Amino acid sequence: MSESGGGVAPPVVAWIERATATDRATATDRDTDTGMTTVLVESRIRGTVVGLDPAGAVVLSVGDPTAVISPRSTVKPMQAVGMLLAGLDAAFGSGAGAASRAAAVSGAGDPASGVGDPDCGDPDCGAASEWGGGIPSELLAIVSSSHSGEPEQLAAVRAVLAAAGRGEDALACPADLPIGRLAHERHLAAGGGPERLLMNCSGKHAGMIATCVAAGWPVAGYTDPAHPLQRRIRAVIEELTGATVTATAVDGCGAPLFGIPLLGLARGMREIALAAAGPRSPRQRVAAAMRAFPALVGGPGRPDTELMLAAPWIIAKDGAEGVTVAATAAGYAVAVKIEDGSQRAAMPVLVTALRRIGALDPTSGPGAAVGLDAGRLDALAAPAVLGGGVPVGRLRPFLPSAS
Repeated sequence: MSESGGGVAPPVVAWIERATATDRATATDRDTDTGMTTVLVESRIRGTVVGLDPAGAVVLSVGDPTAVISPRSTVKPMQAVGMLLAGLDAAFGSGAGAASRAAAVSGAGDPASGVGDPDCGDPDCGAASEWGGGIPSELLAIVSSSHSGEPEQLAAVRAVLAAAGRGEDALACPADLPIGRLAHERHLAAGGGPERLLMNCSGKHAGMIATCVAAGWPVAGYTDPAHPLQRRIRAVIEELTGATVTATAVDGCGAPLFGIPLLGLARGMREIALAAAGPRSPRQRVAAAMRAFPALVGGPGRPDTELMLAAPWIIAKDGAEGVTVAATAAGYAVAVKIEDGSQRAAMPVLVTALRRIGALDPTSGPGAAVGLDAGRLDALAAPAVLGGGVPVGRLRPFLPSAS
């Protein structure tokens, strides 16, 4: 599947630059924008960007956002909505045993950690909630995740499987090592090897298994595009994005991968984010879960988690091959696809686009009272380039005029 359809390559949206002098320049010698002396541009990164305003209108367009892309894991929140609509809640019962299992994965309820916010506003959010009302938010967050393999994330995946009465051997995703650096190092130091549970998509797969059990569908073959679960998920993705799936491939985890336009990806995430402040619904619950448990959606230091911690009124999800998307409850949305599939520029370009369209103004729309972590955001927007172990340059996003 070609992101650009074999046409003209997307424009440059970022570059890597290094200062050409190591001596300290005076303020007048420095470029007031780059903050550095004359720079050497060593890489230019091409991509496509689309931004939507609160009315859903396109207010930022770089490249061709109508071209079909491979959205990878960015559609997991949409898949989670599909699972809820297909009956995922029915796999979860009530009682003290269920509540204690939920408590084991929800953490200490510290909003700064991103592991759990007892004031998230979702009726089924928090460690003490019983499962009689369906899947709790901490487990819905793991179903929407590309997790790092942290202990609390793995416990959440196990809890979803336990609710379905299945074990790790039911997972159809391939065995893998944790993608989180710290979790990866700990696992190898303990003598561990690849496991299906450790694969970053295991939460989604556990949710799919639980949905099949709840709906009375066969678990065997649940990743087949013709399976009733996948047909339902595809229909929900088409409804949320307003686009027809034009191609179906196989994702890295083995689940179906539905090709959609980048514009559709932005629209789909916007639809979920808009529901955050509304009445309880599958869309509202997914948005609330991601906002309440951002550390379960990604992990320590992961770009989507860091963005949600920096701007708590945002929901964000990244994916492989340079795709990332974010949206706010006020209706702003941005989606990015980096042409060569590299991840390094995806989040900086996303943050730059969010700033340009006004989505990061904490006074605009729901979540304004929470505030913005400017330091965290700046680190995401312009990551340093190192030389000799010290910063000597940066990755600089650049959004050209609309095309």
